[in-house]
Amino acid sequence: MDPIVLAAGTALVSAMATDAWQRTAASIADLWKRARATEGEVIDPDRIPNELATLRTNVVRARTDSDPEMEESLTGLWRLRLHALIEQNPSLAEDLRSLVQESLLPEVDDRARVRVETLIQQSAKVSGGTNYMAGRDMRVHSGEETP
Repeated sequence: MDPIVLAAGTALVSAMATDAWQRTAASIADLWKRARATEGEVIDPDRIPNELATLRTNVVRARTDSDPEMEESLTGLWRLRLHALIEQNPSLAEDLRSLVQESLLPEVDDRARVRVETLIQQSAKVSGGTNYMAGRDMRVHSGEETP
């Protein structure tokens, strides 16, 4: 699964537990409408907003009940839904990335932000060179070592 889809599912579920959930839901619903419009599919305009309202109810309940398994299950469900959306509409992948970075990421708590940013970093592509990333010390040697 594309790391940006993983990041989007994580950010979506986390953002739905915030006061900004309505903006979050509107952004996701707009992405869904654009995807379906490119396919010529007619959908009930209330379907996705209603599903997102249900998601909010379930996320808030999971957090209130201290049920991280439920929250992870909801994250997995929405990751699968977003994956299917992008599989059917690959041109929306960049829109999803922008939505995560511009709309969802600013709304999530610090813990979720770190998780999402880590997933986004995994999706970065390096072309024409070697990419090194370390959380602490790193030594890189190429060719012969000099004494």
